[in-house]
Amino acid sequence: MSMSGHRVSYARVVVLLAAMLAAGCATSPAQSVPRAHVALPTPALNTSLDTPAGAWAAVVMGKSAAQHNAFWQLFFRPVASNSWQLATPPGTADNGGLVLAGSSGHRLVTGFRPSQDLTFSPLIETSDGGRDWFSLSPLDAPLASTPDALAVKPGTGQLLALAAGDTIQATAPGKTGWTTVVSQHALASTPAGRACGLQEFTAATYTPDGIPIIGGTCTRPGTAGIFTVSKGTWQAAGPPIPAALIGQDISVSRLIRTGQGMTALLVAGTGHRARLLAAWSTDAGQLWTVSLPLLLHGAALTTSSFGPRGTAAIITSAGRGEIITRPESSWRPLPPLPPGTATLAPGATGTADALAVDRGTLTVWQLSSAGTAWTRVQVISVPIPYGSSA
Repeated sequence: MSMSGHRVSYARVVVLLAAMLAAGCATSPAQSVPRAHVALPTPALNTSLDTPAGAWAAVVMGKSAAQHNAFWQLFFRPVASNSWQLATPPGTADNGGLVLAGSSGHRLVTGFRPSQDLTFSPLIETSDGGRDWFSLSPLDAPLASTPDALAVKPGTGQLLALAAGDTIQATAPGKTGWTTVVSQHALASTPAGRACGLQEFTAATYTPDGIPIIGGTCTRPGTAGIFTVSKGTWQAAGPPIPAALIGQDISVSRLIRTGQGMTALLVAGTGHRARLLAAWSTDAGQLWTVSLPLLLHGAALTTSSFGPRGTAAIITSAGRGEIITRPESSWRPLPPLPPGTATLAPGATGTADALAVDRGTLTVWQLSSAGTAWTRVQVISVPIPYGSSA
């Protein structure tokens, strides 16, 4: 790919963003959220995901987010490669955080959460590992601050988005505009929503068959808030909760399409009683396999990532790393994480890369084959434009 091709794409992005900003200053988008309501991104947006093209990771770098000197960066590791490369889309302010959505092909869509004066979410896509980026119709509301707020429908390229304010929106085939699929209030009023005591949405994605599937937090103990559409109505599609946790409130922390199946992370209980469960489905939520629970020891789940075949890796607020590779296995503790580890990129067999951040430097550490130590394998210097968003 020539540099001239990249400059053409860059120019398209900058021109479109300028036009959107001008329009936003003239008239407020119908579903926009006032600036005061656009919160700083959460550390949970530090994440990685596996796609047929390779692994993608989004991490925040720089300095203070409160002073708008934190900039989210995107990295790509091509399939069959051990090296990561900087792939951050050009031309759009990313202080508010990045949300990633992979497809069944080589396409990756990236959403930008609003920050400062921006009250909508620009969207941009690549199909060549980040060498060229092309703008899509923006979501005229902020994306929710959750890593599963954006999804690509298999085969069609339609998009599904969880917007701040708890509404699910989607693009229609061949259309550039967005329509509301369902709101939290509407779903909470259905029989399935009432049985869960649905409190909020936490994730929105598509099943491998292209059916919307939504995750949320329930207030009815022992109920996992996962919902999908069947015969025109919203139905409960969550996994059964182990008997020992049936009295705990359940929150769907992650819900993502992985290959030809679905993978979910559920948190049962709060405080020192909180436990983490992984769940896998190969039939779009009809049947699930649930892992043994992982006691969080009072810590919170801060970041989570997914690798090939539903492998999951997490980091807690206590700095612990854990990985699980398949339904019949248990959560396995990782050796002490390298300083500054922002997220993990798990492999299919229990391997992992730890992506550690120190301001403008990303250091990649690789887990040894024995799973007992980390080895530094790569250092990437990232130019951070401090003060450019003030």
